[in-house]
Amino acid sequence: MTFAGPPEVLIKDNQAVRKGDVLIRLDPQRFGLAVQQAEAMVASREAALERASNDRTRYEKLSDGVVSQQQREAIRAADLQARATYNQALADLEVAHLNLIRSEIRAPVNGRVTNFDLRPGTYLPAGRGIMALIETDTVRAEGYFEETKLARIHVGDPADVILMGGSTLRGEVESIARGIEDRERSSGASMLANINPTFSWVRLAQRIPVRIKLRTKNNADELIVGRTATIQIDTDNSPNPTITTTLWSRILRLLRSAVLAERF
Repeated sequence: MTFAGPPEVLIKDNQAVRKGDVLIRLDPQRFGLAVQQAEAMVASREAALERASNDRTRYEKLSDGVVSQQQREAIRAADLQARATYNQALADLEVAHLNLIRSEIRAPVNGRVTNFDLRPGTYLPAGRGIMALIETDTVRAEGYFEETKLARIHVGDPADVILMGGSTLRGEVESIARGIEDRERSSGASMLANINPTFSWVRLAQRIPVRIKLRTKNNADELIVGRTATIQIDTDNSPNPTITTTLWSRILRLLRSAVLAERF
């Protein structure tokens, strides 16, 4: 039995990939041998099941005077156990096939590979992360707004995302986070609430994440995750927002948020 090709690294850092593309091929020899072992075990368990099933059939045809009830129960239990071990062997074979298939690591989504530095021959322990894959089909921005401004933000409000560097992207409010971490509370050794008894005199407004769904998809691959941006949300829900000549009136209808700093 032959297995597909030697181990290969088919991508490089910052490369664009499509869903289903093969990124890495692991050494398939070990996985192929595991499949052969599982197939041999299935054949062995199948033979044992057939023997146990035939024994049960013969014993059930005998009269009560020839075979005791205890013997019947023992034969029936042996048949059930043989069937269970056969089913277990089939499951092990499916797992072996799955591992062989997954020796080819494929891209689960359309995106771009980044932070990748792997060479052929590198040993990879199970569970180790080797790259980041940034999905490009869905793009969004996260703004951290003060809780005092949330009453004027609604799902569906139009938003402008102004990237540091000048370019502006259009979007709309997709969702508002429903919870953040309570920094003043922790769990003690007795699992009771441990509340910090010391609070600062000046209580600052909490920052709540607001997710903005961007409407741009043509240049989504050009965006960089983690960039700083200013998010401006227009809270006027009318189809044709009113443009006023009063600067302060206009400012009150706009909420501005940035990842690191906020303007109002």
